[in-house]
Formats: sequence, structure tokens, C-alpha cells
Amino acid sequence: MAEFIVIQTLNGLVYSMLLFILALGLSMTFGLLGFVNLAHGSFFLLGAYAGLTAFGQTASFTLAALAGALTAGATGYLLERLFLKNFYSRTALDQVVLSFGFALVFIDVGKMIWGKDIRSLAAPGLFKGAVEIGSTTFPSYRLLLIAIGVLLFVATWLAVERTRMGALIRAAVSDRDMVRGLGYDVRALFALVFAAGALLAGLGGVLAAPITSVYPGLDFEVLITTLIVVVVGGLGNITGAFWASLLIGVSDTFGRALMPESASFLIFGVMALVLLARSWGRTEEEIG
Repeated sequence: MAEFIVIQTLNGLVYSMLLFILALGLSMTFGLLGFVNLAHGSFFLLGAYAGLTAFGQTASFTLAALAGALTAGATGYLLERLFLKNFYSRTALDQVVLSFGFALVFIDVGKMIWGKDIRSLAAPGLFKGAVEIGSTTFPSYRLLLIAIGVLLFVATWLAVERTRMGALIRAAVSDRDMVRGLGYDVRALFALVFAAGALLAGLGGVLAAPITSVYPGLDFEVLITTLIVVVVGGLGNITGAFWASLLIGVSDTFGRALMPESASFLIFGVMALVLLARSWGRTEEEIG
């Protein structure tokens, strides 16, 4: 029983960190820019496919991760500059329809370029083995993913909360006219944030490929759970996204192991409970 708990907890942490990498990018575009981007999962899948192509050419996982992240980031930047920038002031429905349309386009383009087969990416050579933890073993690559997720959380939090660029972005979200009056290009800042979110999604796609494999439709599968994480953690709240990823990831992992027929209900139930708790909290504050 103890071994089961250890293994499932570690698997939950791995899944949580992959969710966090995705939720981090979506939280930035959704929370900081106020743009409902349903194409975020497409950047995840695009990064994974680009990483597969780069790995086939170089046999280097590092270069594959770099290629996947940069491809998704550049695509996100172009998409924002050419189309999405005109929709920041539009309704959420307009944003949903536009981004969902691009998601469908990405699916068809991906099928034309990479086909419909399920493809996989090998873990980097240094992390193909396993590590002994007590009386059991655990793949070292999965432990690496946990470390990467924590490092990304710390680095992103410091970048947003402790740097001049982060202060400018937060100020532009609160009062873009004031920041524009100070001589800063707000549109360029927003494009940078959107591209960074797409880059993180692409990186997540490459990192997840050795575990989940890569196939058409994976983008929408991960998007649904990522949206739950962002809602539970709070829009634009990096710390909240991190803890929400842990809550949803671990809950889903244990749910699939103990109650596979009710796993989906479990994570939606967790989301409902968190939203109810927040609602009560706001009501109490208002009454007080």
C-alpha cells in the first residue's frame, strides 16, 4: 500500500508539472491579456510535432525541445500580430470563435504535414533509466519533469513579480493608456506575453511527448484539463496556477488509479468545490 501511494503521488506530481507548464502559458494570455485562447492546446501539439521533426534530424532531445518551443512561440507571435491583436477589445464570444477556428485549422495542417499516426519521442539518454525510491523504482525522466516544472514556476514568478518587464506588463494590464502615455509600446508587450505563453505550451508538448505520445486530438484533450486548472488557480495568478495544477494533477492520478470510471467527475467536482468556496468567501466579505 505504501509503495502504491508513493508511485501514484510521484505520477501525480509529474502530471501536475506538465499541466502547470500548459496552464502557465494559458494563464498569461487568459488572465493578463484578457484573451480567451482556445488555440492554446494547438501550440502544445505544434511544439510536440516540431520537436519530433527536430529529433529525427539531430537525435538531440535538447535541440528538439528548443525547436518545439521556438516554433510554437514564433507561431503564437505571428498569430497575435496578424489576427488576435484586433480582438482584445471584442467580446469573449468573438475571441472564442476566432481562436477555436484557428485550432481547427491547426489540426488539419498538422494532419497534412505529420499524418494521423500516433508518434512517440524517446526520453533523453541521460534520463532513460530509473531511480530507486525505497523499495520501488521510478523513471528518472519523470523526476526531471518535476524539477523542470518547479524551476519554471520560480523563474516565471520572479520574472513577473520582480523585474521591470514584469512590472510593465502588470501595469499595462491594469491601465494600458497610462503605460502608453509613458512611451511604452503596449501592443509589443502584449505580443511578447502571447508569444511567451505559446512558447511554454510548445515546450510542454515536447516534454510530454515521451510520456503521452503525440497524435491529432491531443491538443483538445489537454486544453480541457488546463482550462480547469486556470479557473481553479485564478486568471493571471501564477502561484494559483501552480497549486491548482498540483491539486488537479494529483487528484486525477489517484482518481484514475482508484476509481477509473469516475476520474473525470472527480476533477470537475474539485473545480466546483473550489468555485463554491470562493463564492462563499466573496459573499462573506461583501456582507462584512
